[in-house]
Amino acid sequence: MSLQELVANALKEDIGALGDLTASLLPPRATGDAVIVPRHDGVLAGCDAAHEAFGQVDTRIAVAWTSSDGDRVRAGDAVARVVGPLASVLTAERTALNFLSHLSGIATLTRRYVDIAAGRCAIRDTRKTTPGLRALEKAAVRAGGGVNHRGNLSDGILVKDNHLAGLTVGAAVAAARRQWPGRTVQVECDDIDQLEQALAAGADMVLLDNMLPAEVHECVEMVGKRCLVEVSGGVTLGNVDAYAATGADLIAIGALTHSAPILDIGLDLTIS
Repeated sequence: MSLQELVANALKEDIGALGDLTASLLPPRATGDAVIVPRHDGVLAGCDAAHEAFGQVDTRIAVAWTSSDGDRVRAGDAVARVVGPLASVLTAERTALNFLSHLSGIATLTRRYVDIAAGRCAIRDTRKTTPGLRALEKAAVRAGGGVNHRGNLSDGILVKDNHLAGLTVGAAVAAARRQWPGRTVQVECDDIDQLEQALAAGADMVLLDNMLPAEVHECVEMVGKRCLVEVSGGVTLGNVDAYAATGADLIAIGALTHSAPILDIGLDLTIS
C-alpha cells in the first residue's frame, strides 16, 4: 500500500462520514498558524506521512519543515510550521501527529540501541510490525540508525524451529539452494548442535536465539568468518551492550516496532 493510500485510510477513519463536525463551526476565513513541537527529546521520523495528511485534507495548507527524518530533536523546539485554513489544519492535526509520534517513537528507541551498540554491530528490526504500517515502521528504524530485516516472506529464507518440525537443518538448506538459488539462507539456532548443523550445511547466516551473551560469544568464536551471526531474543536496553561485545554482526530486536512508546509531539496554534 502506498503512503498516499495509508494516509487516506487514516483520514477516513478519523474524519468519518459527516466530516469534522467541530471544525465546521469555525469561521471559514479563519487562518491557522501553528508549529509542530516535540514534548520530549528524541529522533524525528514520519515527516512525509504528516505532510501528506495535511495536504490531503487541504492543498492550501503549507508545511515548512525545519527538521528531517533521522534528526535528533529537543523538547520545545519546533520541527515544522503549518499555515492554512484553521478548520483544515485542525481536521488534519490528529492524523498527522499520530503518524509523526508513532514513527518518531520507533526512531527514538532504535537510536538508543544504536548508541549503546556504538558501531560494534548493527541493530536490526523484525517482522513484528503493525499490520499495514510495516514500510513506514521500517523506514523509522532506518531513521533511528538501524537496519532492516526482511520486508516480507518473499525477501529471503529464514529456517526457524517450527520449519524444522518436518526437516533437518541440512535438508532445509539444501532444498533452499535448489528452489531459490542466489537467495540468502539463514538458520535459527537454539543451541550448539543446531549451529554445527547450520555451518555444515553452508548457511549464509545463523540466528542465535535466546542465548546468553557468554553463549553467543562462544558461538561467534566457533563460526569465525564462515558466515554472518545474528542474535535475537531477550535483548533489552539493559543488556544490549553485553550482546554487542560478543562479536555478533547483527542484533535483532522486535521491541523496536512492537513496543516503542510514542514520542509525544504536539501542534501549538495561534489564530490570525
